[in-house]
Amino acid sequence: MRLPGPDYAAPAKLNLFLRVVGRRADGYHLLQTAFIFLDYGDRLRFGVRSDGIIRRINELAGVAPEDDLAVRAARLLQRATGCSQGADIEVEKRLPLGGGLGGGSSDAATTLLALNQLWQTGLTRIELSKLAIQLGADVPVFIFGQSAFAEGVGDDLRAIDFPEFWYLVLTPPVAVSTKAIFSHANLTRDSIPLKIADFSAARTAWLPQVARTANDLEPVVVAEYPQVAASLSALRAVSRDSFFALQGRNARMTGSGACVFAAFASENEALEAKRRLPDTAPGFVARGLQRHPLFALSR
Repeated sequence: MRLPGPDYAAPAKLNLFLRVVGRRADGYHLLQTAFIFLDYGDRLRFGVRSDGIIRRINELAGVAPEDDLAVRAARLLQRATGCSQGADIEVEKRLPLGGGLGGGSSDAATTLLALNQLWQTGLTRIELSKLAIQLGADVPVFIFGQSAFAEGVGDDLRAIDFPEFWYLVLTPPVAVSTKAIFSHANLTRDSIPLKIADFSAARTAWLPQVARTANDLEPVVVAEYPQVAASLSALRAVSRDSFFALQGRNARMTGSGACVFAAFASENEALEAKRRLPDTAPGFVARGLQRHPLFALSR
């Protein structure tokens, strides 16, 4: 069954870098990262119901409906606004589970944005963001809707200007446990914080800073997941002319893994690098986006 009506984009995100700069008393890690979106991701469709029932109408391998962040987001919005309407939700998955591309978080944010419009609940972007953080640390950036420098647990967001590179993303067939990585004994938790001033200037001033900055989770994930290590090695071999390579570091991991990526100035360069990969290295090429495709749905 396919729901009628428009598709709503739930784009992937990339962490251009990720630094763990401390830990709060409640156990949450303090982070610094930069998010960008890709023109590649999941697609969602919604059917408004008058009986208040919220249900996902299609099966998703590995995701029970009650655990699905899209379903949870719909119910949260319904409770928060007192809305009497319900929804049928169809989720077309393209983003891998446990890949660090924000698939579930993006689905949740798209659900909040779409149903806020379809149910006419009228919440502002700020109000939706307050709901989003209850669903997960990565959900607010998809509501924020712009390339962003993030601090705190990842929800203190400031818009940044970042070039729309093309990205080659590899998706190794393994799901990485974010909880396990953040609790790992070998994780570095005291990286020196970057200065926000470095990210408030023009892109030409801070692009080299991004290129030189790594993902603190990457060494832990590579040591624990051979598939990620193999994908990273393969991508580095074909991305020696990528943008980040010219600045000091080329391929890197996004989020807590498992996906890895490299940035290129053009689609042709990214596709040529993909052609040089072995057939056993699954992945895709996508354009970076300054804004979320549904940015106009909230104010």
